[in-house]
Amino acid sequence: MSIVDDDVRNRAGSVHRTLQILETVAARGGASAKEIAEAIDLPLPTVYRLVRELLDSEYLVHIREERRFELGYKLHELALSLHQQIGVPRAVRGEIAALHERLDAAAYLAVHRGSQIVVVHTVDSPRAPRLTPIAFGFHEAAHATALGKILLADMDEEQRDRHLGEEPFRRHGPGTITTRHDLDVQLRVVADSGIAWEIEEFEAGSMCAAAAVRGASGVVVGSVAVSSTTERFEARRPEVERELRLTASAASRYYRSGHTR
Repeated sequence: MSIVDDDVRNRAGSVHRTLQILETVAARGGASAKEIAEAIDLPLPTVYRLVRELLDSEYLVHIREERRFELGYKLHELALSLHQQIGVPRAVRGEIAALHERLDAAAYLAVHRGSQIVVVHTVDSPRAPRLTPIAFGFHEAAHATALGKILLADMDEEQRDRHLGEEPFRRHGPGTITTRHDLDVQLRVVADSGIAWEIEEFEAGSMCAAAAVRGASGVVVGSVAVSSTTERFEARRPEVERELRLTASAASRYYRSGHTR
């Protein structure tokens, strides 16, 4: 292995460890150097070196009196930039809120970013809470979520191969589809109907449905979805589908208009 290869590997490792530090501080709401070292299994001198770089670039701040580190203001700039890039239009946020109210269910908007479908807006309430892992930035488990199935149903076979990876697919709930054949059968139904359902595939006791949001030329740019308990949704499937189609249609008109705010 060449010196250049070693240098690239060392740099990649350093970036990974730096990100681990940020994630640890974020998850704990602040952490001391010792806590960081223990959490990610790094020598204390290495933690101090990487933390110093993060302090210098304002990604961390040092709370001296408490001898701990917290997230820096530079991260806020990155977060603002991400939200600006995604650009969820105000009118579309209003449509998602209205969907939540009409169905008394948690409502979601997801958009395509590259080969992923990413949740960018959620509306819920104590009576109708969102599925716990699904919040801003969620993009996992496409095979086990209604949002993900909208994306997968729009893909050709080669794209789907790259996205799904090897079988069996990870099981999330008691109803998770873990084989490509069974998933392909369901995705054909999704493509024909325009609605994706999942029943206890992502989480036991929950049920979710999604509809595609289309932009110019009919291309799928994202999806809207709702979730609730299986007990509450099972008897309301026609109503849920009707409301989803109305909301997806309204959102699609807005995205086709070319507006981003």
